[in-house]
Amino acid sequence: MPSLAAPALPPGTMADREQPEIHANDLRLRLWQPGDREAVTTAYADPAIQRWHARSMTDDEASTWIANWPRRWSAETGAGWAVVDGDKMAGQISLRLIDLQDGRAEVSYWVLPHARGRRTASRALQALTEWSFGTLGLHRIEVLHSTANEPSCRVATAAGYGLEGTKRSEAKHADGWHDMHLHARIVGDR
Repeated sequence: MPSLAAPALPPGTMADREQPEIHANDLRLRLWQPGDREAVTTAYADPAIQRWHARSMTDDEASTWIANWPRRWSAETGAGWAVVDGDKMAGQISLRLIDLQDGRAEVSYWVLPHARGRRTASRALQALTEWSFGTLGLHRIEVLHSTANEPSCRVATAAGYGLEGTKRSEAKHADGWHDMHLHARIVGDR
């Protein structure tokens, strides 16, 4: 069924360009590389990351996960970056779901234990948000996290994402169903 509204961003907005490296807030958001496999498996072995992302990852799965990000960029369905602080891998941030028709994306992030407590996630989220609005042209970006995940709530708030509400029993984690906070920013929010 055809939409009566023109797409917020036309097809090709992402696929017609290379995925960029983003430099901001003393961080570098770079494309994933095959050599990052060990950092990814280490991350998904961390109890805090497992708790909130509800998964673990083998070496082969990490290789596939890394290899899928360029495909998702080309398909205009997602975009992921390794977060590097100085010369050390610090975490990941992604537009895990992108809808060009509505100009909307959902963000996901995690930070390795050695980089926690330094505002790494909020600085990366701010950098990605500025690029997503200013260069990519998105209209709305959302963060969803378990209501029990207070650190993620602080990250979203510090990056200017206002709490819009609670989605009841939205996500299944290893310990059962979790209510999820919905935070969002739209173009023009400061």
